[in-house]
Amino acid sequence: MTLTDSAPLASERVATQRTVLMCRPEHFTVSYRINPWMHPEQPTDTALAVRQWDELYRIYRELGFEVHLIDPVDDLPDMVYAANGGFTLDGIAYGARFQYPERAAEGPAYMEWFGANGFEVREPVSTNEGEGDFLLVGDTIFAGTGFRSDTASHDELRRIYDREVVTLRLVDPSFYHLDTAFAVLDSNGGPGSVAFLPKAFDAASRDILDERFPDAIHVTDEDAAVLGLNSFSDGRNVVIAARAEDFGRQLRERGFVPHPVDLSELLLGGGGVKCCTLELRR
Repeated sequence: MTLTDSAPLASERVATQRTVLMCRPEHFTVSYRINPWMHPEQPTDTALAVRQWDELYRIYRELGFEVHLIDPVDDLPDMVYAANGGFTLDGIAYGARFQYPERAAEGPAYMEWFGANGFEVREPVSTNEGEGDFLLVGDTIFAGTGFRSDTASHDELRRIYDREVVTLRLVDPSFYHLDTAFAVLDSNGGPGSVAFLPKAFDAASRDILDERFPDAIHVTDEDAAVLGLNSFSDGRNVVIAARAEDFGRQLRERGFVPHPVDLSELLLGGGGVKCCTLELRR
């Protein structure tokens, strides 16, 4: 029997209630270059970005997610990428400390929101870009490094949350955050609970992923190139980039229900579905 033959049906997958934080891209533009996706010499359409984001927001609401909103701040065009604003678990919010000065003010803005909404806030000492590089699978935090978050932030995570933290090193500059190359499909964990792009990681990290997730989905280069892995799942429904068609096929074969959405304008800033989505865990 093949893996596909034995995969759960969509009716067997169980959706878990999700609570997320988002930021409407009212000030979105690409005015500087801090990743390979950004080309400030090319025009961007803020109104289109808002319409596309509104569609993502609508899908989340239809799926029954509890969606909280943080007010966008003028002169912070990347604030729409809420995942980078911090990491929350057990009612504790670990704030972000951005590598580039263009985004530095986002860290305090998100920490202020966390504090005003009932989280115990821990200010970061080390450079980290929140849930862009920290993803929870089961009781383990998988933590990316190589381009943005420093490995010292992984030690902070261990001290704050008293959980296992596994370091994964990214080596391809096009996939500079963990959530661009690694997707959590089932937060309960298990051998097939994630998807990833093997070439985005160094050999040691690939070995870790292969050992822990032997049945993981490996996406194509084409789907990764449209940030198909930058997706968000409730354990049954997976919201993905509309152009990641083969990833959608693989998800359906595994019993997941893909929900494609076009965020092509926000891709110009180097972000997709997951970048726009910070999970809130109390």
